[in-house]
Amino acid sequence: MDKQQLINAITPDIYQRLRSAVETGKWPDGTALTQQQRDSSIQAVMMYQAKHNVDADHMTIDTQGEMVFKSKRELQQQFQDEDDQIIRVNLSKES
Repeated sequence: MDKQQLINAITPDIYQRLRSAVETGKWPDGTALTQQQRDSSIQAVMMYQAKHNVDADHMTIDTQGEMVFKSKRELQQQFQDEDDQIIRVNLSKES
């Protein structure tokens, strides 16, 4: 299977599982990734992002294959623009 076939075979669900495995170092069942699995998973995640990522996170690969870094200001603006409101709850007990 060549790289293009591999990327075409990755579904959004598989992408999320690979991304989570890379971030945590473990597969969903808790088994640790080997270094080879980690390296291969990182490559697959980056290639998937390069093809499908139209709204890059803080640090990702965009659809042009370029690494994207968003500044703190850009991230704050992104979250201010979203319709969902963040609810803050104070869990400390008052004495």
